[in-house]
Amino acid sequence: MSDQLLKVVVRKREEQGEGVVVLDLSDPSGQPLPAFEAGAHVDIHLKTGLVRQYSLCGDPANAGAYRLGVLKDPASRGGSVAVHELLQEGREIEISLPRNHFPLANDARRSILIGGGIGITPMVAMAYALNACDSDFELHYCGRSRSRSAFLEELGNAAFASRLHTHFDDEAAEQKLDLHKVLGTPQAGVHVYVCGPAGFMDWVIAQALESGYADDHVHREYFQVDVDASGAGFEVVAQRSGKTVQVAEGQSIVDALTAVGIKIEVSCEQGVCGTCLCDVIEGEPDHRDVYLTDDEKSANDQILVCCSRAKSKKLVLDI
Repeated sequence: MSDQLLKVVVRKREEQGEGVVVLDLSDPSGQPLPAFEAGAHVDIHLKTGLVRQYSLCGDPANAGAYRLGVLKDPASRGGSVAVHELLQEGREIEISLPRNHFPLANDARRSILIGGGIGITPMVAMAYALNACDSDFELHYCGRSRSRSAFLEELGNAAFASRLHTHFDDEAAEQKLDLHKVLGTPQAGVHVYVCGPAGFMDWVIAQALESGYADDHVHREYFQVDVDASGAGFEVVAQRSGKTVQVAEGQSIVDALTAVGIKIEVSCEQGVCGTCLCDVIEGEPDHRDVYLTDDEKSANDQILVCCSRAKSKKLVLDI
């Protein structure tokens, strides 16, 4: 993973829906930005020690700007509030190069995109990309109400507007998301993508798997989850660093390693983004992330050290 940072300026800021700010970031000198693929995100360096990840929701074909949509979350740990307060037009900030943990499947014959609330952001970029290559897809946007939702005007005017289906809690019953109908019977080459609140995503994922979709055909990106830090303490051996540390109950592996001088890059601190992924040499992890797939968790050869713990008394990590 590259540590290179880009300096960008907030070229345009617009309030949409309820509590959503849409930002266009561009190069200060007007040069093209590095290309990105649909599903990618960037790390926003808001202030010292505060780094947060946000999906790129613009058209990947537009090299002149990165577009973000950020909901001001009342349960924010500081990130979304800082975005709303600090990122005014003309403000220069540093961001990471785009990274993609939520890519479109190259071999998909048809794609079903389902976004809940602000989880629509990566789906917007996916819709632009799929439309550009004339791929078969449908986009479902679920929200509490039309008045509270962002991007509706843009999506309604997009070249793929006929593929957009909106579902709002406060509107007629017949327009609400009929997940069984949307998912249908799994067909070869059909992939499902979902992003949004954790409960909404869990529902979509469970229904898709129950309907017969293979796990690797159900793609997901969580924004926020509740981290369970309970459980007995255990020992972690950082093999390359030559240090051993005891991880106490309620303490993260990251914090324990930091205390002995081993710095691990983190971002979400919730097992969502994959930034702190480490290889496991010995021991059995207790996976508490939503980043790794079930198959990857079963392999027990990787761990997200911001949130996961150990089932064994000792973990040996390649750090």
